[in-house]
Amino acid sequence: MPRQRATVRDVAAATGVSTATVSRVLNQSGSVAPETRQLVEQAVEELGLRAPSPRGGTPKPVAGAVYVRCPYLLTDYFGLIVSSIAETLDRHGRQVVLNAGEATAHDPVLSRLPSQRGLGGAILILPPESSDDLVRLSSRRFPFVVVDPRTTLPRDIPSVSAAHHSGARQLTAHLTALGHTRIGVIAGPREWLAADARLSGHHAALADAGILPNETLIRHDHPTTAHGYRAALDLLSQNPRPTALIAFNDKAAVGALQAAISLGLSVPRDLSIAGFDDLDLSQATTPPLTTVRQPLEEMGRMAVSLLLRLLDRHPVEALHVELATELVVRSSTAQAL
Repeated sequence: MPRQRATVRDVAAATGVSTATVSRVLNQSGSVAPETRQLVEQAVEELGLRAPSPRGGTPKPVAGAVYVRCPYLLTDYFGLIVSSIAETLDRHGRQVVLNAGEATAHDPVLSRLPSQRGLGGAILILPPESSDDLVRLSSRRFPFVVVDPRTTLPRDIPSVSAAHHSGARQLTAHLTALGHTRIGVIAGPREWLAADARLSGHHAALADAGILPNETLIRHDHPTTAHGYRAALDLLSQNPRPTALIAFNDKAAVGALQAAISLGLSVPRDLSIAGFDDLDLSQATTPPLTTVRQPLEEMGRMAVSLLLRLLDRHPVEALHVELATELVVRSSTAQAL
């Protein structure tokens, strides 16, 4: 038989506190001791109780600072997103609690967020946590938005990302229009949602050009210069070798450029190379990189907009927002020989 929905009384009985205390925890109102709050929240999670929607009148907006989690180095890519989020929140009078840096990647912060005083909500950038962890956080009625989700999210968890599929499709279509039929792909990790979407776009453009996909031309690796270099060397060792390489991001594309140079190949005469993101780095290479521009700062602004609407209790219909990308053609791609 299906499991019955738990009630406030069930949680009170399981924890030994009053139903009034359980209600205060669920509604994030009133004074509750941290130990008691944690006990109730754990029982809520185990019993599967969701806090009831407010009845009657207009619900009050949620105050408090916004927790921004970005467990990566704040370099060009992540730095642009975080800076945009911080600037936009400041314009709206919201304080920022920043959790950043690779050392925080394995810190189990999500389970603690609902019980931290002074927090209104959170923005999570490429969260390394599993989809189940995010669902558990959502079930505790803590407002948050995911930027660039790593895995597929349930429909009711708000997210902002770039249009990875269409961006990759434009990029591959650009190369097939130049006569390239043997195109190597340095894709991201297999479990990443963006890597899957970009491969899908790549295959769609190949199909448009009447080219069958070839799994031997795909390498999954981390999007760094070193891994791009290694993957490019592997792809270029094939006979016949690819006439073009597409990298998951501009950093991996730089690694591909270095690999081409080490093999005595001229770019773009012997080999076309393209990236993704359009970081400043893409214009500093020789030759400058053809790439796909992601609206990184706009992704940050849109995430803030979504979160503030949630905090203000406004209805939000478009919970999964994809922002358009733009193909930027530079001199690292040319007609296939």
